Amino acid sequence: MTQPVFDAHLHIVDSAFPLVENEGYLPGQFTVADYRKRTDELHVAGGAVVSGSFQAFDQGYLIAALKKLGPTFVGVTQIPVDTSDRQILELHEAGVRAVRFNVFRGGSASLGELDRLARRAHDLAGWHTELYIDAQKIDNDLARIITALPAVSIDHLGMTAGGLPTLLRLVERGVKVKATGFGRIKMDPATAIRAIMKVDPTALMVGTDLPSTRAERPFRNEDFQLIQQTLEAEGFAPDQVAAVFWGNAADFYLNVPPQ
Repeated sequence: MTQPVFDAHLHIVDSAFPLVENEGYLPGQFTVADYRKRTDELHVAGGAVVSGSFQAFDQGYLIAALKKLGPTFVGVTQIPVDTSDRQILELHEAGVRAVRFNVFRGGSASLGELDRLARRAHDLAGWHTELYIDAQKIDNDLARIITALPAVSIDHLGMTAGGLPTLLRLVERGVKVKATGFGRIKMDPATAIRAIMKVDPTALMVGTDLPSTRAERPFRNEDFQLIQQTLEAEGFAPDQVAAVFWGNAADFYLNVPPQ
């Protein structure tokens, strides 16, 4: 595979910055240099650095990582609900483009704060909202909140096969989905990818989820090959395949229209 990739979900872990145990877990080091070495053969030309539960509300690691990675990489951060407008705008200046709610692992603002914080971040800086959640646990009330927000993405294909019907209903309403974390999901990724693409081919974005903390297995290069082969087998045109690997995410994160 030689097409450019926007890695819509990666983590940088730098022990020079604060780390917080989550359920007794602390990740090993995975620096920008480690990430570049690991993805050397993947043609990654941009991406989204995502704050994990073990980083809580620390922004230092993220700002440092974005400086090293360059302008085609953006940040997805966790912020408390009382973060000031000025702090949000400063983070935007540093390259942050989304606020994350980690429902699955914690470490972020709560779902009860979702609507207010997500709207404020969007109104101030144009940020979208990202959810790490088992889609099976999205009830009707939460679904209404999610679909009423200006822009939303959901991590790791919604996590479970039981959540796929709910996920597809959200996709119908404009929610984006990351085809990431195949080593942590409880579903056949190809089945989910086919279903999402039939609803909205612009909704799907790829990512490595490196370094795959706490996943049953880490990301493999073959995961990207599986996505490409699934799309080609379904008869999607080369430009649609390319959009899944680059254009959809570039449009979402960088406001660069798909090529």
